[in-house]
Amino acid sequence: MENQKPSFMLVDGMALLFRAFYATAVTGQFMINSKGIPTNGIHGFIKHLFAAVSTFKPTHLAVCWDMGSKTFRTELFADYKGNRGEAPIELIPQFDLVKEVVESFNIPNIGLAGYEADDCIGTIANQAKNHAHVFILTGDQDILQLLDDKISVILLKKGYGNYHVHTPQTFKEEKGITPRQMIDLKALMGDPSDNYPGVKGIGEKTALKLLKEYEHVEGIIANLDQLSKSHKTKIEQDLEMLHLSRKLAEIKCDVPVTCDIDVAGIRIDTAKAMDKLRQLELRGIDRLLPVDIAIGS
Repeated sequence: MENQKPSFMLVDGMALLFRAFYATAVTGQFMINSKGIPTNGIHGFIKHLFAAVSTFKPTHLAVCWDMGSKTFRTELFADYKGNRGEAPIELIPQFDLVKEVVESFNIPNIGLAGYEADDCIGTIANQAKNHAHVFILTGDQDILQLLDDKISVILLKKGYGNYHVHTPQTFKEEKGITPRQMIDLKALMGDPSDNYPGVKGIGEKTALKLLKEYEHVEGIIANLDQLSKSHKTKIEQDLEMLHLSRKLAEIKCDVPVTCDIDVAGIRIDTAKAMDKLRQLELRGIDRLLPVDIAIGS
């Protein structure tokens, strides 16, 4: 074990929480405890977290969070993520409580106002990759732009314990472009889920074709005269939005957050963790903490 290179799993907390919440919310199973607090999202979050830990066996672990809807991206583009409604009322109290649960596991919670969880993940992944292999656990494909030889991405699939693991090689095989070119891909085609348009009339197929030929947005702009009249016109008309969309698409890897790898070592104090789970009256708590990683007493 001493000779094994550390592996650091960075978790997109909101991705796990939302997935867990909606999986049971559709049937109205909010698991409301005696204090009137719904706990379904927290319950599923813990299951997702430890299913991944049991599968990938990281030596270190941290969870990153969005810290409110206002970020530097909403300052750049007021409509960024403007298509998303308010969080369901049953989920709202679970936002703070899930962080308390993570803290009770002695796992660092990381987040910074003005930035998204992805920016914190990107920053810490780049800091940590020289000392450890980094795995990012998320349901969000945007994070694939961070892939490199020392950073893998574990995409959550439906159910618990189902994953699609991406490396730069698998990404190249699937998309035909490099992970970094994904930023330019999103700049061109936009992102409906984040509510920015990119270049009107350019979809994924055209965007991929242009990137394979001209490498990046700058290369395409430098060669506008080589493009078909239709593509040239579309890009010229939306040039400003193309540049803005690229800024929105790129995960910032230089935000002022750090996570000392020594602080992120997995060392769960079973008594402390169980106490918090009991407070929340979570069902089947004895099965929520896997035996193989519940350390201490």
